[in-house]
Amino acid sequence: MAKLNFGGTEENVVTRDEFPLAKAQEVLKNETIAVIGYGVQGPGQALNQKENGVNVIIGQRKNSKSWDKAIADGFVPGKTLFEIEEALEKGTIICYLLSDAAQIAMWPTVKKHLTKGKALYFSHGFGITFNEQTGIVPPSDVDVFLVAPKGSGTSLRRMFLQGRGLNSSYAIFQDATGKAWDRVIALGIAIGSGYLFETDFKKEVFSDLTGERGTLMGAIQGIFAAQYEVLRKNGHSPSEAFNETVEELTQSLMPLVAENGMDWMYANCSTTAQRGALDWWKKFRDATMPVFSDLYNSVATGKESARSIDLNSKADYREKLEVELAELHNSEMWQAGKTVRSLRPENQPAK
Repeated sequence: MAKLNFGGTEENVVTRDEFPLAKAQEVLKNETIAVIGYGVQGPGQALNQKENGVNVIIGQRKNSKSWDKAIADGFVPGKTLFEIEEALEKGTIICYLLSDAAQIAMWPTVKKHLTKGKALYFSHGFGITFNEQTGIVPPSDVDVFLVAPKGSGTSLRRMFLQGRGLNSSYAIFQDATGKAWDRVIALGIAIGSGYLFETDFKKEVFSDLTGERGTLMGAIQGIFAAQYEVLRKNGHSPSEAFNETVEELTQSLMPLVAENGMDWMYANCSTTAQRGALDWWKKFRDATMPVFSDLYNSVATGKESARSIDLNSKADYREKLEVELAELHNSEMWQAGKTVRSLRPENQPAK
């Protein structure tokens, strides 16, 4: 394990050089990894483990869409694909990758199969951190840990197939066997992490919920919508408004920021753009700081988790969700985006 220094703050990180795949395979050679949940994270994590030589099985409801998807992905009923309870019984490490609401509903079934020496693996600290709301309290004689990829399961899989790795955090909540660290790092490598940085369950879920509601999705959509609407109200066409708001950012600038950092971007843009960005970024910081402070407080006090559990557990949740998603999908901005994306050279028919 290496220590990285970030401006005086040291962090523990594990790289693939320090903990190569061969070592992960050795640690996991006698384990059966039971992936429960084949939705957002399940497919990417399971397929990456499978292709990395780990003994992985899937637990799903028979004849569900996810069951059929697992078959399409190469998992075989009766060999590597089982009903949930059978997979739980067979698994020595239970990868609990259901949605937060589904984890609550399934917990009594999962708990009875957590016999001494097994491990319970999460990719999110929600269920453990908010256990007064979720009721998820593991037995004391099993390991409990998490690996949280910093991106979607789709990104994890795509980067794995490209020979790259998606950075992940890891945390140990309970080390009952004395092997929890080896197990969690081995799994982090097996699912395709680029490198792993240490955290704890509470910090993982607090940062994750803040990020999703903030710069990763909620805040960025809000900023997109505000700039797009201002441009449209001032006579700019949908194409111009979308290109200046989203397309240039995602297709041109953000890949460069990812490679070199925003400091590099500021130093390598036109002097006019440079001057404007330097003059305005602190105004945006100061305007949004109170919103982010409110957001973090809402996460830390359990308000966000309670709202998620309440709404996501309702019988009509999916129906109401579709209405909210349709509002985004049908907005002029994202309909303009659909058209703009279709005009990218790679989406044009070959001549």
